[in-house]
Amino acid sequence: MTLELELPWPPSVNHYYRHVGPRVLISRDGRKFRERVVARFRQDHTRGFAGPVELFIELYPPDNRRRDVDNSLKCLLDTFTHAGLYNDDSQICKLTVIKREPMPPDGMAYIRISEWKNEDRTADDAGKSSRNS
Repeated sequence: MTLELELPWPPSVNHYYRHVGPRVLISRDGRKFRERVVARFRQDHTRGFAGPVELFIELYPPDNRRRDVDNSLKCLLDTFTHAGLYNDDSQICKLTVIKREPMPPDGMAYIRISEWKNEDRTADDAGKSSRNS
């Protein structure tokens, strides 16, 4: 099974959390993003993945400001867990992230998630055995 999605631009990790006294909470922007994505999954009757998955993410920022690709991942991956796309981030066996050209005015995140087939394992195992020789 493979699922392809175009999602809104996620809040960065710098805007995902808020400190309220001694507690750390998900920010208003983080909650809005999460609610929007969860509602879409429910509307589309999206089924979750039970086993290992492979994620391919293309990030199209809203503008040309400097951004680190990893700052968008926390919100996306936590939202997928919350929405039931998979049970836990530990199911992700392969993660590919590419930052593309900006897509004004709002940006976008293209996501492709599929069952991880572990095709790379034979190539990795062959490489390990030749290094051990």
